[in-house]
Amino acid sequence: MKQKLHRFFILSLIALLMAGTFPAVGFAKKFDPDYSTDNNVAEANGGMVVSAHPLASEIGADILKRNGNAVDAAIAMQFALNVTEPMMSGIGGGGFMMVYDEETEETTIVNSRERAPAGATPDMFLDENGEPIPFKERVMQGTSVGVPGTLKGLETAHQKWGTRPMQQLIGPAIKLADKGFPIDSVLADAIGNNKEKLQRSAAGDVFLPNGSALEEGDILIQKDLAKTLKLIRSKGTGAFYNGEIADSIAETVQHFGGSMEEEDLATYDITIDKPIWGEYQGYEIASMPPPSSGGVFLLQMLGILDGFDLSQYNAKSWEKYHLLAETMHLAYADRAAYAGDPEFVDVPLKGLLHPDYIKERQALIDLNAVNLNPVAGDPWKYEDSTPNYTQMKQPDDRQYGETTHFTVADKYGNVVSYTTTIEQLFGSGIMVPDYGIMLNNELTDFDAVPGGANEVQPNKRPLSSMTPTIVFNDEEPVLTVGSPGGPTIITSVLQTIINSIEYDMELQDAIEEPRIYTNNLNSYRYEEGIPISILNQLNEMGHNFGTSPTTIGNVNSILIDEENELMKGVTDSSRNGAAFGVDLKGKDEDGDEEEDDDDEENDNED
Repeated sequence: MKQKLHRFFILSLIALLMAGTFPAVGFAKKFDPDYSTDNNVAEANGGMVVSAHPLASEIGADILKRNGNAVDAAIAMQFALNVTEPMMSGIGGGGFMMVYDEETEETTIVNSRERAPAGATPDMFLDENGEPIPFKERVMQGTSVGVPGTLKGLETAHQKWGTRPMQQLIGPAIKLADKGFPIDSVLADAIGNNKEKLQRSAAGDVFLPNGSALEEGDILIQKDLAKTLKLIRSKGTGAFYNGEIADSIAETVQHFGGSMEEEDLATYDITIDKPIWGEYQGYEIASMPPPSSGGVFLLQMLGILDGFDLSQYNAKSWEKYHLLAETMHLAYADRAAYAGDPEFVDVPLKGLLHPDYIKERQALIDLNAVNLNPVAGDPWKYEDSTPNYTQMKQPDDRQYGETTHFTVADKYGNVVSYTTTIEQLFGSGIMVPDYGIMLNNELTDFDAVPGGANEVQPNKRPLSSMTPTIVFNDEEPVLTVGSPGGPTIITSVLQTIINSIEYDMELQDAIEEPRIYTNNLNSYRYEEGIPISILNQLNEMGHNFGTSPTTIGNVNSILIDEENELMKGVTDSSRNGAAFGVDLKGKDEDGDEEEDDDDEENDNED
């Protein structure tokens, strides 16, 4: 009954939004939705959407019901998430959209990662003494803002695969921004914890009206953002990358000390990338290549762990967590040394995944002891080139970023796995006045100390950890995986795949199983649910798990069961997300699926 009531609330709220019945300023100061969500799991035979916000999921499902495809739904969901999760992603940021096209049987990535402006310099995160500016400071400077790519990525994906008019896909987000929606606990916490960052720009007027942070249940109205989305709807992406919006973005970034100019926006472009492929337990895995570090080190860790027969140990055993931790240390040592933008540096992908190199890394792991010196190996001996950079020691003060991951599968067999971000919560905290655009702080993903593979350079893309992934069996997609969480993203995806394949867990169990993360001997995180006795045993060995659990990532995933013609969507309970399925309708007399005759006259209304 509770699940039905929750679904009724979501459907009712969408209906109100579509009808435009919310008044301009709050339909009450407070609204008390049940955002606990009971829609963490859904099953259907005609389509599935999963995201970290139920309104975005409902919008995506509605697109599928109207016979739109997975890319159509993903585009509409990204626009909606810009409104409902303004602290996580949006047109002021970038991302990676992985698309499996059933017609061509090809998997493609639309890479809309932000780029450094032409005026960026390798030493721009150093102070006058040549020392790194503290992360908490550089994250709020205009120098942290990369040229946004999300909108160009959505345009490209729509041109390549879209079937519904872009105006219809952006329409629901305009309604949400213009009429408002009740804030959930995740957004409320983000606002409350980032007051200092937000009040420095126009964001303060939106999220801290009269100096007070909006709270859970308040109605968030974003008129300036709605105006911007309307301009994009009527004039296309040119309204963003040229003209008044581009001028205002550049002016705002410069006001906060950055170098971005209108020309940086006018010349920005995406790339169309091929996935990096690997195998695990007989499954083919497509993941994100550089400038993301996600795919290569996901595959490297899977390769290392594949030699230890993890499932012989209990899912909550000290042996499993020890092997995971040791593998993570080695992979993140390699990541720090060799990962960067392949347009600027050589990344030894062949060497990092070479079977002999994997064996070298496996040999450094002892089941009964901690490796006290996990350092980068030498994958270059398996390459035909040599590095054009050196590894530089970086300050250890970076805060983990946040983002959002969502995923769609449609009745046509197409699949989307999409991770998108503005980096930290609310990015740089800089909002473009009069346009409501939250700007990213993505350039802080570059190294502060120049000289390495990931140093700042003009037009370069900073290193990412985003890991949108699709798992295949016999060349058919069977599982999508992805997560937010900065560098923890890779390990969240890793553990979900291991739980699903190695431990044969049901998908919800695979996602909810407590995760760990450690990238060196001084940095350990773990989720609630790991027995204290196991943590104590690990620490006695030499690990350094602390006394307080935390949340790691927010995995959203779809399982595609071709044999039973069923899709299962699961959203991680660590946020207030929702999975919604779409069932196939009946057949007409000719055996074709009945068309949805929704009245589309209102699709372009505000």
